[in-house]
Amino acid sequence: MSNTAGQVIKCKAAVSWEAGKPLVIEEVEVAPPQANEVRIKILFTSLCHTDVYFWEAKGQKPAFPRIFGHEAAGVVESVGEGVTDLKPGDTVLPVFTGECKECRHCKSEESNMCDLLRINTDRTVMLSDGKSRFIAKGKPIHHFLGTSTFSEYTVAHIGSVAKIDPAAPLDKVCVLSCGISTGLGAAINVAKPKKGSSVAVFGLGAVGLAAAEGARISGAARIIGVDMNPSRFEQAKKFGVTEFVNPKDHDKPVQEVIAEMTDGGVDRSIECTGSIAAMISAFECVHDGWGVAVLVGVPNRDDSFKTHPMNLLNERTLKGTFFGNFKPRTDLPRLVEKYVNKELDLQLEKFITHEVSFSDINKAFDYMLKGEGLRCIIRMGA
Repeated sequence: MSNTAGQVIKCKAAVSWEAGKPLVIEEVEVAPPQANEVRIKILFTSLCHTDVYFWEAKGQKPAFPRIFGHEAAGVVESVGEGVTDLKPGDTVLPVFTGECKECRHCKSEESNMCDLLRINTDRTVMLSDGKSRFIAKGKPIHHFLGTSTFSEYTVAHIGSVAKIDPAAPLDKVCVLSCGISTGLGAAINVAKPKKGSSVAVFGLGAVGLAAAEGARISGAARIIGVDMNPSRFEQAKKFGVTEFVNPKDHDKPVQEVIAEMTDGGVDRSIECTGSIAAMISAFECVHDGWGVAVLVGVPNRDDSFKTHPMNLLNERTLKGTFFGNFKPRTDLPRLVEKYVNKELDLQLEKFITHEVSFSDINKAFDYMLKGEGLRCIIRMGA
């Protein structure tokens, strides 16, 4: 691949020209990486709800034309000036957030919210020069989350690229660069349920099931799935969920239902919906004295969290998490290594329900819009 270093690469990309319209496979020109950047050949990518949300352009500033995609795995094609941590041929995961390793957050053992590279949905160009690295039909194309993985080649900041074990199956570990790690980390890094404990998971989509998977791996004895869609319950059993609660089936708040089921409340709860009502229920359903609730879902801008202060004074703990508290460059390689070496009983194949060729990428959007499946793998070059 080194013979293309320093040159513009022409390749295929799925370009979103208009909000909500099918993506179009176009020939794009991908510029060489600049200082502190790498150019990556994407081998596998997958579709996340965040891609769909911004493709639909609901509730945020639209930016089109754009190349979406942020869950992926690939190989470094070339590196820009100043890049020493990566070289051509390295196996990598591009990540929607980053780790510069220099700011206070990166130097803290307690945070993964990099000052320089934390998620910025409004940024549509590269940091170094404020320009796009993509051109299609003579027009610059907006970047998405610093990754834009719906392209055979993409350019990313070095701080948003995690070098991983080349032995890892890329068609599976690509899902670790966003939602699955978010839910998994919320359980194993933040909630930290003890063996034999009880956990309630609110929302049984991909992130919630990843949280359930984390609770299962941690040895939780009871994992209570909470969702208003009963069709999700059967699938959730594969992820360790032992009991199910549909709030619609009860004439009292779901936190009261769970408290009655568990003799006063669960030991841990993890909220993965973004619903403010679910967040409040998740907090109020944990046991006093030791219960910990972890919020994962992103609420609406104007939402406010309300609960009686006694719920806190009675020694319940409320926490939030971003990307499961994983530092992208430091922790993701370790997570992949544990998966490859089977040190962690993480069953990624359970999350992958569909697979399509790159030319059929719009089918992945159809599956998600219909609520079918969890993750659809998109094979590049096919």
